[in-house]
Amino acid sequence: MFLADDGGMVRLFADKARAGVRVRILLGDPDSGEVAQRGADEGVGDGMASQIRSALALYRPITGLDNVEIRLHRTVLYNSIYRADDEYLINTHVYGTRAGNAPVLHLRRVAGGDMVATYAESFEKVWAQAKPVES
Repeated sequence: MFLADDGGMVRLFADKARAGVRVRILLGDPDSGEVAQRGADEGVGDGMASQIRSALALYRPITGLDNVEIRLHRTVLYNSIYRADDEYLINTHVYGTRAGNAPVLHLRRVAGGDMVATYAESFEKVWAQAKPVES
């Protein structure tokens, strides 16, 4: 939610997309059982699904731009992955803890390293089965 709620970040996504950068946003499906369970585990009930719906509304200005794709997935929410080039921020999900209070790992792709590859492959697997958000 923090990225979608930042108008400057949404404009940055739009600017990058217009410059030819591929922007991919993958969110949990607010109607899925997985999101409902995460909301229950964190003690926020429907708040998790509401935050995703709010993020989708805040992303409307970039939905439909060339190079911007937003998809919804129905997988267990193990972590959040934020990537720019070869830099990754991995927000680990800790049972019963809100994401803002959970650890964040800063990883960099390096030759011979496989930790970043593991997260990148995980993202690609979820992306491949996720449903596009229609503009």
